[in-house]
Amino acid sequence: CFNRLKHFRRIATRFDKLARNYLSAVAIAAIRLWTRFESRT
Repeated sequence: CFNRLKHFRRIATRFDKLARNYLSAVAIAAIRLWTRFESRT
């Protein structure tokens, strides 16, 4: 899961300086990955 999250440039480069913004970007990316996984099954 973490390797797939690093494919998102915003997460891999730690673009956001505030922790809450970074965590929200991680949550959005995880939701996108989860919905892709769920749509395949």
